[in-house]
Amino acid sequence: MVQLPRLYPILDAGCFSTTRDLIAAAEELAAAGVTLIQYRNKSGNARQMLEHGRELRRLSRAGASAPHFRLTMNDRADLALAAEFDGVHVGQDDLSPESVRKIIGPDCWLGVSTHNPEQLAEADLTSADYLAIGPVFATSSKENPDPVVGLGGVRRARQLTGKPLVAIGGITRANVASVIEAGADSVAVISDVLRDPRESAEEFFRILR
Repeated sequence: MVQLPRLYPILDAGCFSTTRDLIAAAEELAAAGVTLIQYRNKSGNARQMLEHGRELRRLSRAGASAPHFRLTMNDRADLALAAEFDGVHVGQDDLSPESVRKIIGPDCWLGVSTHNPEQLAEADLTSADYLAIGPVFATSSKENPDPVVGLGGVRRARQLTGKPLVAIGGITRANVASVIEAGADSVAVISDVLRDPRESAEEFFRILR
């Protein structure tokens, strides 16, 4: 079973004006001790995504002075392989978990987003290494978010799976402790690590210890 870190930042390419800004944010997160980062790009083309992915991969394998970190790709199993990422994360409207598993093989991590007990129970039967539940709170990171599940949704999800559970959606330093107490193993964070990523991540770690 995979061991997820408590903090799972998502770098959304749409939040950065340049590749340099995106990579700089990843560098700051790594310096804070982050060991797993998801790259998400809902609007870029494959060429841009692969460029970003390769730059992130290069950073993650930097010299001994920089901590190494794992990388997952949102949605695109093909680009994850091309960029030599460590895993793929798919949603309900993407390829099925088993289709993705055939592409990435047995060793890459596979995560699946779910938004209600039925989806989570179904995903639990797949070869996914970890499951995500959300949005826990209201979020602005998606144009058409699914209904909020709340802390009760996290507790219910915890009862339905023995796999590592990631909570996502509107999670901030102000509410993260309650999400972990509800049963999440890890929290995926987007907005609350964008401004001063290193300082934000370090504060998350202080809260999560």
